Amino acid sequence: MFFVSEVKQTRPPVFKTPLQQMVYEMLEERGVKYERVDNDPAITMEDCVRIDERLNMKTVKTLFLCNRQQTSFYLVVTTAGKPFKTKDLSAALGISRLSFAPVELLKSMLGTDIGATTIFGLMLDEKMDVQVVIDNDILAEEWYGCSDGTTTSYLKLGTAWVINDFIPSTGHTPKFVQL
Repeated sequence: MFFVSEVKQTRPPVFKTPLQQMVYEMLEERGVKYERVDNDPAITMEDCVRIDERLNMKTVKTLFLCNRQQTSFYLVVTTAGKPFKTKDLSAALGISRLSFAPVELLKSMLGTDIGATTIFGLMLDEKMDVQVVIDNDILAEEWYGCSDGTTTSYLKLGTAWVINDFIPSTGHTPKFVQL
């Protein structure tokens, strides 16, 4: 059975990645209320079902894509239950075909491994190489559920805070699309 801890409102006692530490320090500095759980490694959206139940929210699907030349990068946030097709995103953005970025680029640019891709990786994108793309359906959700930069801890935050406060604080301007 997939393990999910009781809900906590405190940082993990030990940080597993530099990004995870940055996330909790930033949340505390800004006085942002959050709930979180620890869990078995969650790699797929199916793994997130129990996390969603425990936190009473829906985890977003966060994907890291690039063009064929690996010169344009996109952090895409959509709803967990929505099938994702790169051709739909390409059409919505009016650009040529996209594909998933290599694991090495995910790690070097956003500080996470596969399964841990998170909006918080934008804190590491100081060169502004990543375009944030948000599915309009995310805006209808009160809660924003996401990884804290690991596959073993998930957060529940206000969607409005993520969209209106956090993303702008990184210097990024999201592009909103309907997927």
